[in-house]
Amino acid sequence: MKNLSILGSTGSIGRNTLKIVEMFRGRFEVKALAAANNVELLARQIETFHPEIAVVFDENRALELKNVLPSGADVEILHGEDGYRAAATYDSVEMVVTAMVGAAGLMPTLAAIEAGKNIALANKETLVMAGEIVVKKAAEKGVSIFPIDSEHSAVFQCIAGHRREDMDKILLTASGGPFLNKPANEFVSIKPEEALNHPTWQMGKKISIDSATLMNKGLEVIEAKHLFGVSHDMIKVVIHPQSVIHSMVAYRDGAVVAQLGIPDMKGAIAYAISYPERLPLKQLIPDFVNIGALTFQQPDLTKFPCLALAFKACEIGGTMPAVLNASNEVAVEAFLDKRISFTNIPELIKNTIEKHSSVKNPTLSDILEADKWGRKTVEELIKGQGMDG
Repeated sequence: MKNLSILGSTGSIGRNTLKIVEMFRGRFEVKALAAANNVELLARQIETFHPEIAVVFDENRALELKNVLPSGADVEILHGEDGYRAAATYDSVEMVVTAMVGAAGLMPTLAAIEAGKNIALANKETLVMAGEIVVKKAAEKGVSIFPIDSEHSAVFQCIAGHRREDMDKILLTASGGPFLNKPANEFVSIKPEEALNHPTWQMGKKISIDSATLMNKGLEVIEAKHLFGVSHDMIKVVIHPQSVIHSMVAYRDGAVVAQLGIPDMKGAIAYAISYPERLPLKQLIPDFVNIGALTFQQPDLTKFPCLALAFKACEIGGTMPAVLNASNEVAVEAFLDKRISFTNIPELIKNTIEKHSSVKNPTLSDILEADKWGRKTVEELIKGQGMDG
């Protein structure tokens, strides 16, 4: 029996993780659940999985949760940063699934590592912002980080049984999102509901917008750099609209190993929480006979400048990736709130990172300050350029 804490239990990854737990009740037990604002869903999860603690964003949400739970529910309800830390470090937990969205996942993930918990990582921002610090701390604590992102899970599987020194390239595949074939001159009129309509993956709002701009792939490049200990120039992005090949690894003798599967996150989640075993999920395999062609193309960095900006931030390093991430988070939220246009997203990110002087070999304090500065700068740019309302 493996005891889990799930941070971000009401999001897409969290819900899929709980589906796997439900399928394999004798193998996993949920000790802690943490969400932000979806009190009704969290209450249903508590009734189904009986965690010992549950965490929400603030005191008001905690009171709401207490009111919707049946009287006598045997769960301790916590809130805020202290609550998330408690869920991440809970004594009886062996593995923490970090599925929180955005920069909010960094501190709980670090707390879990400090407490010696193995990590099933879906919060890519943790490594984007503070990859060197996180990886070093995990090594010091003897903690394993198992990737949940389908691309990084694929790479993890492709390097199994091979020598790291033989690796030549990591090939991260990208579907291209909903606007792969849309003319660039029509991007300015894109509405949030269009950008949320991903052609192959079912995801949360923020990651869906990131996929539409290709920023998600850029963040994955930075994540891969730290997760697999490679230089940025060893990572290549390849557009693969069918989303059957989840990623590939090329070796120095010319061999390429690929990981394939249907576009469903449960496979990657299950592999992370059960490694090295593969659970009998009974997932469908791709219908290779009738699937037709698998196609590939170069990403258009002019049409999708967010990917180019991410590569630039990855190359500069230091606090620049934290500023990239912060500016993207604020810009995406502003777009979802219909305060800015789709094409304003890369403009704001570009203007923000150009204003930032990156701190080399940053401390955690430097990174958190850069994150704060990036958010403030984007908001000032939105207001200063008359984008807001």
